[in-house]
Amino acid sequence: MEINKEIKPSDEMGIFGRYLTLWVALCIVVGLIIGRFIPIIPSTLSKFEYYNVSLPVAILIWLMIYPMMLKIDFSSIISASKKPKGLMVTTLTNWLIKPFTMYIISAFFFKVVFKSFIGVELSNEYIAGAVLLGAAPCTAMVFVWSHLTKGDPAYTLVQVAVNDLILLVAFAPIVAFLLGIGNIVVPYNTLFLSVVLFVVIPLLGGYISRKYIVKNKGISYYENAFIKKFDNVTIIGLLLTLIIIFSFQGNIILNNPFHIVLISIPLIIQTFFIFFIAYFWSKILKLKHNIASPAAMIGASNFFELAVAVAISLFGLNSGATLVTVVGVLVEVPVMLTLVKISNNTINWFEK
Repeated sequence: MEINKEIKPSDEMGIFGRYLTLWVALCIVVGLIIGRFIPIIPSTLSKFEYYNVSLPVAILIWLMIYPMMLKIDFSSIISASKKPKGLMVTTLTNWLIKPFTMYIISAFFFKVVFKSFIGVELSNEYIAGAVLLGAAPCTAMVFVWSHLTKGDPAYTLVQVAVNDLILLVAFAPIVAFLLGIGNIVVPYNTLFLSVVLFVVIPLLGGYISRKYIVKNKGISYYENAFIKKFDNVTIIGLLLTLIIIFSFQGNIILNNPFHIVLISIPLIIQTFFIFFIAYFWSKILKLKHNIASPAAMIGASNFFELAVAVAISLFGLNSGATLVTVVGVLVEVPVMLTLVKISNNTINWFEK
């Protein structure tokens, strides 16, 4: 039967999604070359800032986030009441466990294990970047991970929609609290401005677009034609953003290439840790695999577009915090594909 056919990453992710890690690596190289040999470009871009928000980067980030928001139908949240256990696993893991374990794991590695390699100031910035990743559960790529593990698409949509609503009110307070614990100065005005710019505005834009287009051209056109026009916009926006970021990050990376490896270690550990918490919790609750897998995937992956945006706004393009969020992009795809394989190989753990 068709349902038993193996779904390959290449079938659903496209050339950009499938080789995202490669494209990210190429953008790093291009950005480094620009920063080293054409410094006038980052120097000129740095002039276009408002309250520490880079306007060129903000435009690119809107290009990343808006297509994601187009996919969210918040009216589907009503159906979640019929299957509350899966939603409970997702929300509690993402908001009561993930941000705090990310802080603990990153602080342990950056302050203790890697103490001799990383200075105090830089370790604080790295922790800040990790916290931003930990407080932003995935909203877009999770649809790919869900499909690759034969997840329930409707319920995945509900889980993402609920997370987006919680994100509106919980992201800024959690980030401010955790960074405050680490004595990291947080410009609160910039933090809340970032949430408005990179969550509220794209969310409203997606909602208004959905209502208007569905009303005038129908849901079939919206889902099968309009949304598909933006298939590669998010990835292109991300890659262009990375080139700009690394044109600013050039000296830091060239002077500390080993730091990329150091940063990736706690991020990878956290990803596996959160996945298995949600996955085993779902097994204990006797959830079906097509709900358990997406529930674990959402927590394991990150809304790295938002994390990158806020890191730039709070700490600047050439900060250690921004570097961590970019490394998060670099490691996410291969790590998540590994988790997809683990999920598919353990489907017999769950009730059919």
